[in-house]
Amino acid sequence: MNEQLSIAAALQEIGTLLELKGGRYFQARAYKAAAQVLANLEPNLKSLIEEDRLIEISGIGSAIASQIKELHRTGTSRMLEQLRSELPRGALELSTVPGLSLKKIQQLQEALGITNVAELRAACEQERVRTIKGFGAKTEQKLFAATSQTKKPRKELNIHKALRVAEEVVSYLRLASQVKQLEIAGPLRRWRETTPDITIVAKATNAAPVLEHFASWVLVIRVMERSADSCVVSINTGIKVSLRVAKPKQFVRLLVEATGSQEHLDHLQQVAETTRHTGSEREIVAESETDFYQQLGMQYIPPELREDEGEIEAALNGKLPGDLVKLTDVKGMLHCHTNYSDGKHTVEEMAHGAEALGVSYLTITDHSPTAFYAGGLPIDRLKRQWEEIAQVQEQVTVRLLRGTECDILADGSLDYPDHILEQFDVIIASVHSRYRMDEDQMTQRVTKAMRQPWFKIWGHALGRIIQHRPPFNARVEEILDVIEESRVAIEVNGDPYRLDMEPRWIREARKRKIKFVISTDAHSINGMKNLKFGVGIARRGWVRREEVLNALGVEPFIKAVKPC
Repeated sequence: MNEQLSIAAALQEIGTLLELKGGRYFQARAYKAAAQVLANLEPNLKSLIEEDRLIEISGIGSAIASQIKELHRTGTSRMLEQLRSELPRGALELSTVPGLSLKKIQQLQEALGITNVAELRAACEQERVRTIKGFGAKTEQKLFAATSQTKKPRKELNIHKALRVAEEVVSYLRLASQVKQLEIAGPLRRWRETTPDITIVAKATNAAPVLEHFASWVLVIRVMERSADSCVVSINTGIKVSLRVAKPKQFVRLLVEATGSQEHLDHLQQVAETTRHTGSEREIVAESETDFYQQLGMQYIPPELREDEGEIEAALNGKLPGDLVKLTDVKGMLHCHTNYSDGKHTVEEMAHGAEALGVSYLTITDHSPTAFYAGGLPIDRLKRQWEEIAQVQEQVTVRLLRGTECDILADGSLDYPDHILEQFDVIIASVHSRYRMDEDQMTQRVTKAMRQPWFKIWGHALGRIIQHRPPFNARVEEILDVIEESRVAIEVNGDPYRLDMEPRWIREARKRKIKFVISTDAHSINGMKNLKFGVGIARRGWVRREEVLNALGVEPFIKAVKPC
């Protein structure tokens, strides 16, 4: 298991146990906050410990740094072990039940030996809880009801957080000896922007040891459900993780079912009924998902398309695109910020980062002057950046392109004068302010900008920030009609909090034969990994390789986007 995540889990548990004991609220909150910081930390933890730089990280003070070092050195913490010994066994799991204080948990253990939620539920069913002094029949009924709804996930997880946890689960499950294959399923496999929980599907001849291995994971605080072939747990951050295990012959069918969507599966069932592949007649036994769909008389449907939005009809008629864009198709890293504006790394560092990822070219697109809050570049600083780009170019093989993420101002004009705009290799034009303009105003603002000869790429098109800000109001189809006439491409933004534009609008753009670029919106070297999210959203929009401009080599790309 990843050491960094394991230590973060230990800090989270310390915080939860401190909170449960009571009287140490601020200390508990500090440990929980540090756990989140550590879980999302980019630098190598081992290096930070060896160089004694932990306290340089915001949210990690000297006391917590000491705990991290001890956990790194010994694999445990005296503070954590002490807290565990001071609290009733199972207190962490039982604390997830609404209405259970530490005092009541102690009473339940002393009177009935209850150490987990399953035992509490059984005791309530048997009407034994009401016999404890201070509980009574009404409290027993409330606890029984609460055991079926303990600590549900707060809200849907953003894709990048969920994917990180899912990959850790898969990494841990690979250590189980019986596992032959593992796949992340559910909304994550379909590259949905958010997911309520995480589903993993495993292939194994014997499910029992795999499920036992899963339930024993250090991050698990409660086993919520368990059957002969599945297990659902809640981990320390409140995320629900489901593991479903299938024998080899049933694995493909289970993977299709667990991937969803439900609408897609319902439609598949209708197709199966017409081809007599019903549960009562004959189950499909397939060696692969391609084989599974072929047995239903259709093309293979990639997971990203399984939303019942025309993919089944297209697959039945042999009209599903077979060349959806892939991560390996993308040759250029687009929409990257440096420390000239609000990025973390220098031009040189970003260039080496792109080079290490094997791309052919990198666009440096820092903010324009109006984005002063993000360190937007006035012309004098912009020219200094151009000089630095030229100097760095001599040191790297990746081609560096001079670009900007230029604000579309309220009146539809762009944020640099024409004589500057014409000198860029690439211009990404985006809305960064006045999101509350009405539909008419915003539509006019964007379409006016698009009609300018300099405008070639529409950045994070509708300005959404997932779970925080909805897309702005505009007549999108009218804007797409203007794009169709103006040689503008649309950015599919890979920032996992943007993933803009939405797949439904990408499909509308494709009808008009509009081109796309898939970007990272990277503000650091690590942010270049956002590319996979952009590719996932593009695939959900049915985007083909030939429709992506940065799947071109550098010279054809420059020709396609050069301001003119």
